Amino acid sequence: MSKIHVQTTINGEQVDFLCPPQQSLLEALRETLGMLGTKEGCGTGDCGACSIILNGRLVCSCLMLAAEAQGQEMTTIEGIADADGLHVLQEKFLEHAALQCGICTPGFIVAAKALLDRDPNPDERTIRYWLAGNLCRCTGYDKIVRAVQDAAQQLAYEA
Repeated sequence: MSKIHVQTTINGEQVDFLCPPQQSLLEALRETLGMLGTKEGCGTGDCGACSIILNGRLVCSCLMLAAEAQGQEMTTIEGIADADGLHVLQEKFLEHAALQCGICTPGFIVAAKALLDRDPNPDERTIRYWLAGNLCRCTGYDKIVRAVQDAAQQLAYEA
């Protein structure tokens, strides 16, 4: 079977890879590119564990073919932190104990980052609505919502 050559930008870096035509972006990220932060939860786009930001939009990478990444720009959980350390969202998830097993955590952080990029001062209802596509079976959602609220406040203070 022939493979497709894909050129894309992931976390600010140009990336080239080969993929079978039917390979999902999630599989390419994990298996081809070794980016293990993005998790597979359901494989059907129902849990949000595989969330990435694609051209500024929140996307489930399990529902997208890797070949569709051609010429696109994406951010994965690996691109949220920078050389100076963790992103404030990651710090607040730790501070608020908004994680346990860790399967859903990357998706929640990526979704929260997409929200704060779009709305730097969301109210609780907006946060809950925005994160509704992410499922957590361990922590419940209150700690996650509080972590996002606290991160938004800190980012506003720093701005």
